[in-house]
Amino acid sequence: MNAFKSVMLGASVLLALVFYSASTLALEVAGVKIADTVKLENQELQLNGAGIRTRMFVKVYVGALYLVKKTNSAQAAIEDGEAKRVSMHLLRDLRAEQVASALNNGLVANNSAAELANLEPRVREFNSILSSIGNAKKGDVINIDYLPGIGTRVGINGEAKGTVAGKDFNRALLKVWLGDKPVDADLKRGMIG
Repeated sequence: MNAFKSVMLGASVLLALVFYSASTLALEVAGVKIADTVKLENQELQLNGAGIRTRMFVKVYVGALYLVKKTNSAQAAIEDGEAKRVSMHLLRDLRAEQVASALNNGLVANNSAAELANLEPRVREFNSILSSIGNAKKGDVINIDYLPGIGTRVGINGEAKGTVAGKDFNRALLKVWLGDKPVDADLKRGMIG
């Protein structure tokens, strides 16, 4: 009977370790390893979800959404005023104009004319920051971080390129991925989990 208990205990411990290891592994999407958590300033953000942005059957980037608290509501992710990150892991080379054009199209599709008129100077500032990235290469990572009280910071490969002020700007920008007319519906589903 003791041998049976020892085997069962050993099997239980092994099974627990397997489940623990599986839960701590990073997610992999299209060959890109996505971290479970990221540090943004002094705060740890959790991976909410990730997916692939495709355009006409071409894989463009793996997008990942990080939040303080996970949610399965796009609206909750857009509206919360806490720190967040959208990471774009490029699967192909892109010119800054391509990135800016796609994001601007998403802004127009998901925000009213009045909202965009109010944001116009900051959209120009955002486009200028994107232009400073130049040509991004396959494997580069563009991060768009929201820092409460500071604004939306854009960076590439860990190097900050600039910040646009305002929670309202970040809310409008998040709609590009999470709004009613997202750039890619499958990517939105992946980011919301």
